[in-house]
Amino acid sequence: MTRSLKDRPMNAGTQAVSDDGTAPTAVVDGAVGDGPMLAGGMRLQMRFAAIWIALIALLVVGGMIVPRSLLPSNMLAVIPLAAFLTIAAMGQSLVLMTRGIDLSIPAIVTLSSTLLLGVSGGSDSGLAAAIVVALVAAAALGLINGVLVGLLQLNALIVTLAVGAILSGVTLWYRQGLPAESAVPPSLADWGGTRMAGVNVSVWVAALLVALVSLILRKTTIGRHYSAVGANPRAAHVAGISLPAYQIAAFVTAGLLYGIAGILLSAFIRNPTLDVGNAYLLAPIAAAVLGGTAMSGGIGSMVAVAGAALFLTHLGQLLKMMGIATSFQLIVHGIAIALGMGLSRLSLPRRLKLGPALRRPRRT
Repeated sequence: MTRSLKDRPMNAGTQAVSDDGTAPTAVVDGAVGDGPMLAGGMRLQMRFAAIWIALIALLVVGGMIVPRSLLPSNMLAVIPLAAFLTIAAMGQSLVLMTRGIDLSIPAIVTLSSTLLLGVSGGSDSGLAAAIVVALVAAAALGLINGVLVGLLQLNALIVTLAVGAILSGVTLWYRQGLPAESAVPPSLADWGGTRMAGVNVSVWVAALLVALVSLILRKTTIGRHYSAVGANPRAAHVAGISLPAYQIAAFVTAGLLYGIAGILLSAFIRNPTLDVGNAYLLAPIAAAVLGGTAMSGGIGSMVAVAGAALFLTHLGQLLKMMGIATSFQLIVHGIAIALGMGLSRLSLPRRLKLGPALRRPRRT
């Protein structure tokens, strides 16, 4: 009896099946695209370039409405805030690429900041240990999220929401034992205000992380496998890729990024409070989807996510200069998420092909 396409072994000349068992699938340069390789690549490039076009348009329109918004002093004040959002949004984007979502970002950022204060005690002598503890705790929390979602197959939204709520309670309890005006160690505060080439050092850290993650996603086999897990889990499984392992890795890496964001943000503001992470619930989701990350998984560009973070941060600053209330900014972020999800669904390819890097070797 003739076997179905799903049951046939894969080799160098066989393509994996899609989720419905009928359409072939492909990964193009670290992301997923349909049709011929050139057409798929061009479509992806346009998907990721759209946010930069929107950013230029915002700068032009904002300059006409509020000319002082384009002053160098204002731009230098906005860019560090965009850097913190970029790092958090990168973590969210990595989770979205594996068909998950993370609502524990504010709690992890706040916990990392609080551990930095508590372990260091505001002293330079305890700074190194405080940074290590904060980052390890953030990665461990990402591991918990990853195991619950990737291994136990629980709903990512519910899991991360619950973990975030528990963390908020733990952080509040821990913070009650610290002085009300706790500050980061002086050397970290000085470093957080340092500028290189006229730009805050946190911007350079964010740029380095964007380049590093982009390189891994686009130029390594691990990165291509990672994209395949979100683009087509069934085809990735047939190709021998461990889906839970990559989903767990996504949450762990995301948790580490949130921890880095919490430390950088604490160094920048010097006296972080329990509200330090509150701004990172909706904004990272908005930056991820506006940067072209597909909610259905597989597609994402860290460079485009950075552009989306710049867009949202400058938009928020522009609204403040216009005297518009913060509540309206939340509405704008909600609209941005809705528009990003809508555009993501409209531009997603229908037919996908599995790239050569994901095919099994020929059976002998």
